[in-house]
Amino acid sequence: MKIYETENIRNIAVMGHGKTGKTSLLEACLFNAGATKRLGKVDDGTGALDYTDEENRRKMSIVTSLAVSEWKDYKLNFIDTPGYPDFVGDVRGAATAADAALILISAPSGIEVETEKAWTLTEELNLPRAFFINKMDREHADFDGVVEELRVRFGAGVVPVQLPIGKEETFQGVADLISLRMKIVRHEEDELPDYIATEVEEARQKLIEAVAEFNNELLEKYLEGEEIPEADVAAALVEGIQAGKIFPVFCGSALKNAGVKKLMDGIVEYLPAPNYRAAIGTNPKDDDLIERNIGDPFSAQVFKTIVDPFVGRLSFIRVFSGSIKGDATYQNTTKEKSERLSGVFTMIGKQQIPLSTANAGDIVVAAKLAETATGDTLSDKNSPIRYEPITYPEAMLSMAVYAKKKGEEDKVFAALQKECEEDPALILKKVKETRETIINGIGEVQLEILAEKIKRKFSAEMELRQPKIAYRETIRKSVKAEGKHKKQSGGHGQYGHVWLEISPNAAGEGNTFSESIFGGSVPRQYIPAVEKGTAETLAAGILAGYPVVDVKVNLFDGSYHTVDSSEAAFKTATAIALKKGVMEANPALLEPIAEITVRAPEYYMGDVMGKLSSKRGKILGTESVGKDFSEVKAFIPVAETYKYATDLRSQTQGRGSYSLRIDHYEVVPEKIAEKIIADSKKE
Repeated sequence: MKIYETENIRNIAVMGHGKTGKTSLLEACLFNAGATKRLGKVDDGTGALDYTDEENRRKMSIVTSLAVSEWKDYKLNFIDTPGYPDFVGDVRGAATAADAALILISAPSGIEVETEKAWTLTEELNLPRAFFINKMDREHADFDGVVEELRVRFGAGVVPVQLPIGKEETFQGVADLISLRMKIVRHEEDELPDYIATEVEEARQKLIEAVAEFNNELLEKYLEGEEIPEADVAAALVEGIQAGKIFPVFCGSALKNAGVKKLMDGIVEYLPAPNYRAAIGTNPKDDDLIERNIGDPFSAQVFKTIVDPFVGRLSFIRVFSGSIKGDATYQNTTKEKSERLSGVFTMIGKQQIPLSTANAGDIVVAAKLAETATGDTLSDKNSPIRYEPITYPEAMLSMAVYAKKKGEEDKVFAALQKECEEDPALILKKVKETRETIINGIGEVQLEILAEKIKRKFSAEMELRQPKIAYRETIRKSVKAEGKHKKQSGGHGQYGHVWLEISPNAAGEGNTFSESIFGGSVPRQYIPAVEKGTAETLAAGILAGYPVVDVKVNLFDGSYHTVDSSEAAFKTATAIALKKGVMEANPALLEPIAEITVRAPEYYMGDVMGKLSSKRGKILGTESVGKDFSEVKAFIPVAETYKYATDLRSQTQGRGSYSLRIDHYEVVPEKIAEKIIADSKKE
């Protein structure tokens, strides 16, 4: 593959709802460009892009893949993204690396949940975008209806640049509104026939009206009724797309490879090259903002990592300025480490194509980078810059991870660490209170596939369970308790005797120990043993095996034996006193309460609040956020949030999201506490 100049490169993130045909479209692009010898099909597993076992089994994309096409002296770096909501982390990474987004829509289905999310993300990143209405050959395909739906939802800047010729079974090809030519399936491009001329002229006028809105020269010609040349319309369209005012609509059928070549032409002609705007980062030395243009010293960012047990780590890199060489050393300014490259290449699915170098704006892959992870910046060490890390959605589903086979714990957790490098939306953490390892993800399918990948790639099997809740215990009244440990077994015996005053502390103050011994009833050398016994007994739990918190313990009396007393005996006596005293001090079980913030479309808010209330939630308030969305805040027991991500997705048709943080602890209701205590005793 030859080295392309920046102006001849196009980087396009292909997004959309699952099953809209994103991968099928790119298989057609690869075939048209001669990158593959046959038109790959997702359903029969012959494609170049969905190559993992998990993808072939489920017939859907799970990880981002690169599909590089050489088309008419241009290099098209397509980034194929998953459409299933659990893999939104990959979509965000791809959008960071791209200069434009192509959002696919199914002609029979119209706007779906992930269509809206793709629009929101690209709008947030100020990314130029276009639409491709796919499946024009399917039953119930409705081009006009989908375009109208897009305009209502996303504004008047949504304008077709093509019209379909026929629909459903009679779909034959596409008519270009700018060149006024048409492309029929399996035939050469030709002049428009008379029977669609009126329809095309009306659509072309709408296109001209839309681009003239912000182009004064074109508006003047339009108002004066002048004939507007094709070149002027095209130039205004490019200007409008780059400014984020115009969103062109293409159409076709990926499976029939109809309209795909015209789409590829449109990407080259209308979507921006990487040099249309500068990259913005910060100086690692003083955090001042820096602007980088393509001719400046080298800088790049890793937007995706794939970890393979045989190939090693593959880092997908977007070059923002300068050029990257396969045998050079660069500075990782995120981690402040040097990184030596051992070659760069591009990819078509899993096929690697070696490159000696790549210019600014290109996307390359490097293998076995030792220090560099997703989101890290690489730059010339003499001209450092650091780009903003990629932000990922908050993981909403938490599961406890166990090795299926005893003795494979290290193997499972090492594999999990590698998979978390590949998908930063996964977060692995150890919970000290419950001694469990927790994996946080976006949804159940993501975690199911994670288990499958670990088994296939690392020959390790893991089991997912409901996480334990970090309950706590406390007391609600003051008591005095005696603990005496006396044992005679020949020779030296054991003797320890204490009187403890056990009282509630203010919530959040923790446990405190004091002593008010008078007259040496407990010798000074044994008081540290009493304090240590107090800490250990309270940490181990008394009521149900959970740590006892917010308790004051005062040693005020006791006795000792000159021969038989020891530190161990006084620790045992302390444990006896505490266990007896806590049970007499009106003990209570405490549960963690989280503040949850749920965001969802306004029309789902009643159902959302009802569900939260049914989970013992206390609504704190609601407010409107953005267009058509609201947020509700509530306090909710953490025990009630298990699989709430699945509930919320079902309740809001995938449009809802939430975040939570532990806020405080509250007493568990008596009936629920009885069950928890009984279950704990069984364990």
